[in-house]
Amino acid sequence: MKNLLFLLPLCFIIMSCKNDKKTIDNKSSVIDEKLASLEGSIKNGNKQMSKETITFPSHDGLTITADVYKVENNPITILLCHQAGYSRGEYKDTALLLNSYGYSVMAIDQRSGNGVNSVVNETAKLAKAKKINTDYIDAKPDIIAAIDYVYKDNGNLQIVLVGSSYSATLAMLIGENNNKVKAIAAFSPGEYYKGMSIQNEIKDIAKPTFVTASLSETEALTTLVSKMKTNNLFHYKPKEEGIHGSRALWDSTKGYKEYREMFKAFLDKI
Repeated sequence: MKNLLFLLPLCFIIMSCKNDKKTIDNKSSVIDEKLASLEGSIKNGNKQMSKETITFPSHDGLTITADVYKVENNPITILLCHQAGYSRGEYKDTALLLNSYGYSVMAIDQRSGNGVNSVVNETAKLAKAKKINTDYIDAKPDIIAAIDYVYKDNGNLQIVLVGSSYSATLAMLIGENNNKVKAIAAFSPGEYYKGMSIQNEIKDIAKPTFVTASLSETEALTTLVSKMKTNNLFHYKPKEEGIHGSRALWDSTKGYKEYREMFKAFLDKI
């Protein structure tokens, strides 16, 4: 009986601990939910940043999904287009990097792609469901519609058009004669389109143009831009391995700091 009496307080302590643990777990859950809800509103130094997912129609009526990352009340001035098989998720971290430089940006889903960084390409998903062609070249109206959307939204300010891989080539083709585009940044552009010489198509680009690629792609890129006027061409040739496309800016890429420095120097100059 004495032993039983001794155990009763111990049982009470154990039950109390269990109840306290439930309380702590519940509080942690609430905190996690609150932290998750703050994802769309982030403090970066003295700059208030926000993220919003929007939709708008492409030129053929297909719905385009995009993420807008704004800095305070700054208008969007950079449009980000992803590489093959990817989505707007390619710029999940890069968009925040550009925000830290003071730029508001928009990253779009083109109809040619799939997903990356746990972000599904909603535009491509819808295009497939509607049995719309999703080849690289078919993404052209999506990029043009995005340029038009941003230009109207930001009060007719010219933008910087950024492309990655196949969309880097499209950015050069589209941006050349589009008066809504102030400058072009192309990460790993190439001869990706049959029946078309990209080298000849882009030779007359007169706008400020930033190009780069991985170390192994540098020779081919040098040939691609060899006919362009050098006074407006900014070609960063990496010393380290690097990587294909805009992933060069990811902090998981060898030499990413140099890619970032060179890209920022270009943006600051234009």
